[in-house]
This record gives sequence, structure tokens and C-alpha cells, in this order.
Amino acid sequence: MSDAKNSIKIDDIGPCRKRISIDIPASKVDETLAASYDVVAHEAAIPGFRKGHAPRRLIEKRFGEYVRGEARQRLVSSAYKEAVESNDLKVLSQPSDEIFEDLEIEDGKPVHIEIEVEVMPEFDLPDLKGLKVLKPDAKLPDDLVDKEIEKIGINEGSLDERDKPERGDYLTGNAVMKDAQGTEHYNIEGAVVRIPEKGDEEGMILGVIVADFAKQIGLPKEGETKTIKVKGPEQHEMEDIRGKDLTVTFEVVKVYRIVPAPMADIVAKFGFTGEEQLREMVGAQLGQRAEVQQQAVMRQQIAKTLADACDFELPAGLTANQAARNLERQRMELMYRGMPPTEVEQKMAELRNASTEQATSSLKQLFILGKVAEQLEVSVEEPEINAQIVRFAMEQGKRPEQLRDELVKNGQIQTLIQQVREHKAIDAVLVDADIEEVSAEEFNKRMSV
Repeated sequence: MSDAKNSIKIDDIGPCRKRISIDIPASKVDETLAASYDVVAHEAAIPGFRKGHAPRRLIEKRFGEYVRGEARQRLVSSAYKEAVESNDLKVLSQPSDEIFEDLEIEDGKPVHIEIEVEVMPEFDLPDLKGLKVLKPDAKLPDDLVDKEIEKIGINEGSLDERDKPERGDYLTGNAVMKDAQGTEHYNIEGAVVRIPEKGDEEGMILGVIVADFAKQIGLPKEGETKTIKVKGPEQHEMEDIRGKDLTVTFEVVKVYRIVPAPMADIVAKFGFTGEEQLREMVGAQLGQRAEVQQQAVMRQQIAKTLADACDFELPAGLTANQAARNLERQRMELMYRGMPPTEVEQKMAELRNASTEQATSSLKQLFILGKVAEQLEVSVEEPEINAQIVRFAMEQGKRPEQLRDELVKNGQIQTLIQQVREHKAIDAVLVDADIEEVSAEEFNKRMSV
């Protein structure tokens, strides 16, 4: 084995970003190539030669590209791992293999690698004991049960197809989003939009808030095509959309209105003996949701207090990875609070439309809570993840195994683990917090100051 060592240099290239420069000596390249050729030669079946006895020139001719690719992968992976571990870098995301596809590996030649990575910001946490927190009363407003039953009636309602739409009706159709250069970003069949109740209201299409949506969408009939113009949100997880002049072409396929289900049908569907039992069930669910909301606002106060106390820089503009990570974290929090899926998507569109200051503040909290969890040695067990999935599934009317499969498929299971870890970390801080119980009115008054 060669005693030659890689030369590694780390440079700061901005807040939370490092450039890793690695020089791999020629002797190590030769050694890795030789080992890769030996592996292929041992297994390759070449006519006229016993397995493992073909000359290297034939191996190079037939398998040279594969061997160099395999050697490149081994060299880069090993060098990158060494650079990260030897410099104690807390990398947030792994570099893509695609950036090394053009890297040439040849006998007798050294290799130079440059990798830019996102890293955890460096900062100190304040004292975590005795933080002041307001605990609002979780008592339900008198009319909340009625409003929730109205929502259930809409969710369980029937679709009434219509020839002419009115305010508040829904449209299904085909939606295509393009930018000014003609690049297509979305092409969705079966997209759904809701016509705003008033003629001057905003609305949402393809996950983007349109300020004058009511005016632009109008009241189109089946078969009509509407063109919606909007500026791409600065916090969108797709960088190619941010700040761009976008055009959404929406072809109306169906127009319909939701007719709320009668109380008798709702009672029968859920198997209750009557309306009173339904109201008891709804009241119990809302009570549980209120307790979750109460805990959530207390956690928010801890997160904000820590964010105000920690001073560190973040990148001037959120990268696609950071924006996506930030939005998924907030999506999971909305699910935790029991928000219905349709309302979650509306809120997500609003979050994409948030100011840079709001988005940066939210990302800052992500890093801070991660460090709190690390300092308090918070770990997450599988039963805790399963319990959260069961709760989400009950809120969404899905089977737990179905929701778990969806979270895994969509890459959200890691965000869920992060959420549980954050909640446990903040709850540990809350144990030693200075908590003051107040009415909901007093809470809103003091939080608005």
C-alpha cells in the first residue's frame, strides 16, 4: 500500500458554505486503478483466456471505462470522507455524484477535486433554564363545534356539476406553468382551483398564491382556457421559478359545487346514534387539537427566544435544498397541529410567498433546535415515530401503514423524525421554563405587542 497522503484544504466561501479542495497523489490513483483492474480481471470472461488470466491490455480495452468509473467513485468517496471527518465538518447535504462525472482518472496522474458543501452554522446557545413562556388557556370557543361540523358536512358532501360557475365553485382542468423563456415547470392534469368568494380576492394555482386571482380566473365555463400571470415566489423550493414571470394556462374540464352532506347522512356514516353523539366526538377531537395547539405555541415561544439570543449568519439567498427542507419542516408542523390537507396546501402556498426575513428566521430555528437536541442528547425511538404516524393517519382518515408508505415515498419520513426530535428537545427546555398561565385573550394581546 502507498504511504502517500491526500492534501486537503478547507476554505470559507460564505455563510454556512465551505469549499473542500483535495489533491490525490498519482501513486494512490495508480494503486486504486490497479485494484479495480484486478477485481474485473478476476471475474471477467474473455474468449481464449481462462477466467482471471486475461492480459491487462485486453481488460483495459473492453472494460477500461467501467474500471476508471469504479476507481473514480472509490477515490472520491474515500477522499471526501477523510476531508469531512478530519476537519470535523457538519455537512448538511451530500454532494451529487454528477459533479464528478467529467473527472478524468489516468495512470500516473494525480487528481484534483473541489467540492462546495453546506455546513451547520457555528454559534453558542444561551442558558436553557428559566426561559419565560406564556401558556394560553385551551378552552374552546362556543361556536367551534358548529364550525367543525360544517367542515365535516363539506368534506362528506357531494359534487354538483354545473354549466356556469359562481363565486366559491371549484374548477378541475389541465394546468401548465411556463416562464417567460417558454420553459415548462409544471404540467398537471386534474388540477383543482377554487374561484374566490369575492371578485378582488387572492387565490392559489399549482401551489402559488396569485394576488388578483379572482380577477384573472373570472367565471370560466367548461372547455374555456384561462391564462394566469404571476411572479414566482422568492422562497419557492424550485430555484428556477423564483422571481420569474410565470404564465399558467388552465383549461377547464369540469365545474362543480360542493353540496354539504345532511346531518342525518353524517351521523349514519360515522355510526352514531344521533347528532348529540356526533357533537361529543367532535368536541373531544377539538379538545385534543386545542391541547396540541397550546403545546405548539409554547414551543414556538421557546424557538423564538432562542433565535433572538443566537447570532449567526445564513446564506443571503436560500438554496433549493434549504428552501425545500424548510418548507417540508413547516408542512410537518401543520400536520402535527391537525390542519386538514386542503388547508395545509393553502398554508404552504402562503409560506412560499413569505418574505425573505420570515423564511430565514424559520431556517435559523431549524439549526438552533438541532443544536439544542444535540446538547441535550435527545434521541428518537421507532415507537415515537409510529405514534406520530398513527396520530396523523387518524386526522387524515388514512390507515397508518398507508401514511407511512406515503411519507417514505415522498422522502418526508426523515422530516418527521426531525420534528419528533425537535419537539422532544423543546419539551425538555419547557420542563425548566418559567411558565405563566394566561387567558387566550391575554395571550393574543401580549404576543401582538
